[in-house]
Amino acid sequence: MTMTRVHRTRNALARLLPLLLLAAALASGAVPGSNARAADGWWNPTARPAPDSQINVTGEPFRGTAADGSVRGFVDAHNHLMSAEGFGGRVICGAAFSPQGAADALKDCPEHYPDGSLALFENVTGGADGHHDPVGWPTFADWPAHDSLSHQQDYYAWVERAWRGGERILVNDLVTNGLLCSIYPYKDRGCDEMDAIRTEARKSYELQSYIDTMYGGPGKGWFRIVTDSDQARSVIEQGKLAVVLGVETSEPFGCKMILDVPQCDRAAIDRGLDELYALGVRSMFLCHKFDNALCGVRFDEGTTGVAVNAGQFLSTGTFWTTEQCTGPQHDNPIGLPTAQAQGMLPAGVNLPTYSSSAQCNTRGLTELGDYALRGMMSRHMMLEVDHMSVKAARSAFEILESQAYPGVISSHSWMDLNWTERLYKLGGFAAQYPHDANGFVAEANRTKALRDQYGVGYGYGSDLNGVGGWPGPVGAGAPNAVTYPFRSADGGSVLDRQVTGSRTWDVNTDGVAHAGLLPDWIEQIRLSGGQGVVNDLLKGAQSYLGTWRATERHSTGRELATGTATATASASEWNPFTSYQPGRALDGDRNSRWASDWSDDQWLNVDLGAVHTVDRVTLDWERAYAAGYRIEVSTDGSTWRTVWSTSAGDGGLDTAAFAPTAARYVRFHGTARATQWGYSLYELSVHGT
Repeated sequence: MTMTRVHRTRNALARLLPLLLLAAALASGAVPGSNARAADGWWNPTARPAPDSQINVTGEPFRGTAADGSVRGFVDAHNHLMSAEGFGGRVICGAAFSPQGAADALKDCPEHYPDGSLALFENVTGGADGHHDPVGWPTFADWPAHDSLSHQQDYYAWVERAWRGGERILVNDLVTNGLLCSIYPYKDRGCDEMDAIRTEARKSYELQSYIDTMYGGPGKGWFRIVTDSDQARSVIEQGKLAVVLGVETSEPFGCKMILDVPQCDRAAIDRGLDELYALGVRSMFLCHKFDNALCGVRFDEGTTGVAVNAGQFLSTGTFWTTEQCTGPQHDNPIGLPTAQAQGMLPAGVNLPTYSSSAQCNTRGLTELGDYALRGMMSRHMMLEVDHMSVKAARSAFEILESQAYPGVISSHSWMDLNWTERLYKLGGFAAQYPHDANGFVAEANRTKALRDQYGVGYGYGSDLNGVGGWPGPVGAGAPNAVTYPFRSADGGSVLDRQVTGSRTWDVNTDGVAHAGLLPDWIEQIRLSGGQGVVNDLLKGAQSYLGTWRATERHSTGRELATGTATATASASEWNPFTSYQPGRALDGDRNSRWASDWSDDQWLNVDLGAVHTVDRVTLDWERAYAAGYRIEVSTDGSTWRTVWSTSAGDGGLDTAAFAPTAARYVRFHGTARATQWGYSLYELSVHGT
């Protein structure tokens, strides 16, 4: 839509306030300068633009591998280097780089001058209390800051300091939101989400070239965009930063929902995934903030959730709907309607209220979402499960488990934590949002036993430039106050206070204001929780590469039953119009099914025709599913062994994984129905060799 420029009047701001509150909720080649000099180490450039930010780090970055061949380093699993290019180009002010140098990159949005009174997004989100000094370079009186949500935090030199401090993998999530763009009055480009993703990808490669130029040419800089795990390992072994491209947006491939009607189809999904893969994208979210044609979202909490729900209506024509959760996992509770959120909506449309006993989104993974996830798997891409509703995440995990697919990431604490072990069992990777050091340590300690059990490292998802808010100052006298200079956690460098222009930052008094202060925050974590937490973070790079490598090399193995095996059953439901015979569960057609008689003790036996090594059985249930059942195997059809059992079946798509075993016959044996009906299976699949 087209919106007129906002006038400097209190009444105009009052009219815009509800929409701005929604916007706040949603956004949750270099030119050598005259100071060119010979490099005094491979990690220092031959020349930088002049003037430019300081790095304030000395010493060679750690490179090579540990004694066991593993790489070391931190993982920032969720960052938004290029979000200034999204949301219409004027929500995040400043840029990660500019060929004209720091003075051009680190400047405020034009409407923020002269006193910040028209910095609408900044003021509504509370970082500036109505006014701020818009001058960036060289004074930086008011930004960047830990509580300023509209100013650049990922200037390349600050990211360089994070790398010098031990970061070795950075996931650059290309991000935007079409609704936020459309309602925000300032913009200098269109609001199509895929156009924004393309621009951000292009700018990421331009940043790589910009840094390369400082180091003498293509491939020589420390910022390396990688598209496979072997490339990433090589980059880290050289002591450089491996940058992985991801996508976090609300309408990928145009897959929004309007009045429950999908605005995309399978062909659009295939084209979109192919395009993203060609751009170098290797991980992505299927939904974010609003329910779309692929999946329902995990709600934002409280009053933020109310505002985003209003946005959900403006974007899709429907509000969130909730139901009672069926397990320990739950979505966030939505707050009570507010006047500000109500003011976003057309006359006659009222915000709904929700029962405190119904906290789960009714929308899960759709048929198109299932297709998109399987499309990602066929391209060996990693799924970001954060922001999925509990119902969608459960379906996603079921699909991943049915294929033993390890490519699943929780990058910034938006997944229900009860899924964590399920993620680790698959071989996935988890990172925590950058809470204050004490809070980060407490959560890291809570999940320490799981990490040790599965032998995995840990990460942080900084969400910088992601409109989230970051750790504030602890004070110079705090027990975990950093003493400058300090040595980096990997032992390779010494870091002093960071200086850009005439401003000096100190994590004790400034908090995490920009990417360059991440090493200082990790030092606070060490002081708060000891070296153990930091050691787990240093294992992050190796663990992330393990997930990625396993994803690339994933093979589903052979499916031994569909279309070739024969089936018998204890009984089959009789119907004069439809066949429910046992072979219907092996025909590869989800429009047919086997249905048993209506009693608990029923079985379906699959004859593979010869002895195979089997290790997994998947069961795709109709709504009449088994609460209790076991998987039995036999080589002769008479002597049976139980290899897997459950008394807590929940329907959907079940995967029974067990140690590889020899079997010609594989049998589902029901022991307890979940409904008054019998057992009803769309498909039963047997996997092995």
